[in-house]
Amino acid sequence: MQKDWIYVGLTSLFELFWIFGFNVASTWWHWIIIVSLIALDFHFLSKACENLPTGTVYAIFAGIGTIGTTLMDIFIFDGEFNAIKAIFMFILVLGVIGLKLADNSPTNKDTKKEAEA
Repeated sequence: MQKDWIYVGLTSLFELFWIFGFNVASTWWHWIIIVSLIALDFHFLSKACENLPTGTVYAIFAGIGTIGTTLMDIFIFDGEFNAIKAIFMFILVLGVIGLKLADNSPTNKDTKKEAEA
């Protein structure tokens, strides 16, 4: 199970790498690197989904990608930060945490056990 969470971290990290690449690519060989990063990113995403709930993996992947892209825009590309962005990033984090907690709820585990029996 621990290895699966490492895959979630890697897919989230590589998503930020290729998104950064979209902003700085200026020649054809940059795009080869970006496409390779995307392929590697989706490999890690599929590996993470093998043993973890797909909804949780995707929520974390999308949440980190969204917040990471926003922070990258602010700190690297001199984007604007305001209270509205902060509020919605906070709501997004709460949603991801809520989905993770919902996957660990006793009702969800009981349903899985009954399905396996």
